[in-house]
Amino acid sequence: MYPTTETPASAVPHPEGVSNDEFRAAMSRLASGVVLVTAHEPPLSAAGPRGEDVGMTATAFMSVSLDPPLVMVGLREGSRMDDLLAEQPVWGVSVLSESQRHIAGRFAMKGRISDRLLFEDIPRTRGEVSGAPLVGGALAVLECRTEQRVEAGDHTLVIGRVLTVGLPSGEGDPLMYFRGRYRHLG
Repeated sequence: MYPTTETPASAVPHPEGVSNDEFRAAMSRLASGVVLVTAHEPPLSAAGPRGEDVGMTATAFMSVSLDPPLVMVGLREGSRMDDLLAEQPVWGVSVLSESQRHIAGRFAMKGRISDRLLFEDIPRTRGEVSGAPLVGGALAVLECRTEQRVEAGDHTLVIGRVLTVGLPSGEGDPLMYFRGRYRHLG
């Protein structure tokens, strides 16, 4: 943004840069869809337990390319999902509907309980390729294979090739995130 006679002084960039609070406030005004990114963490050994399903709510998700079909998700660097997708090349995405707001809230909690308990009463299927849990009744589900990881500030951008697409219901309105809250479209 370039200063003009109509630009308030508070909107002009500071010489030392933009504060975290300013940037967060500006980005909160960008409406985003909400997805649940999931993966299946394999057991530590073949003789060990079956592994665990891991999930994370994300609003930094977008289509990157139609040919080949690519998507991108932003993960906080060092988060459990970031660490897992550095090792596990296949993962799932469930595009959540407005009626699935409780799922988004559950997987967005910081310092949360075990992922196993978070998945407990959520209807889901297993991805054919990834083995990742995919939310039943989601507007769309995707299975992806990591193509590229890009370090960007305090996040990792994971670009995935879409391997499968499912349109389980296609009904309902999308869950949106705007100004720090889940919102209904309309």
